[in-house]
Amino acid sequence: MTRNRSVAAPALLLALAACARQVGSAVQHGPDTPGFLLGVWHGFIFPVAWVLSLFMPDVAIYAVPNNGGWYDFGYFVGIVFLGVGARKTHTVTRTRIIRTRD
Repeated sequence: MTRNRSVAAPALLLALAACARQVGSAVQHGPDTPGFLLGVWHGFIFPVAWVLSLFMPDVAIYAVPNNGGWYDFGYFVGIVFLGVGARKTHTVTRTRIIRTRD
């Protein structure tokens, strides 16, 4: 019974997320609307913008209106590859071996 719930809950959330869509008035095409590059920048500065948005009503973490998919892709790239989602590799170097007698 527990296994069925653990499968049903993510499936239900995925189905609910599939219903989400962006408001048509939020997507604009023009030279002044934020695109891919501003999406990358906004994704990169997301942690700072989020903290500032808690205290300053004029600061937002996402630009609306934007040009749609390219801005979203840039935002994703900024967060995952350049920003808080980026993982630095951790290399462990062994300099000596200590052997103990049993």
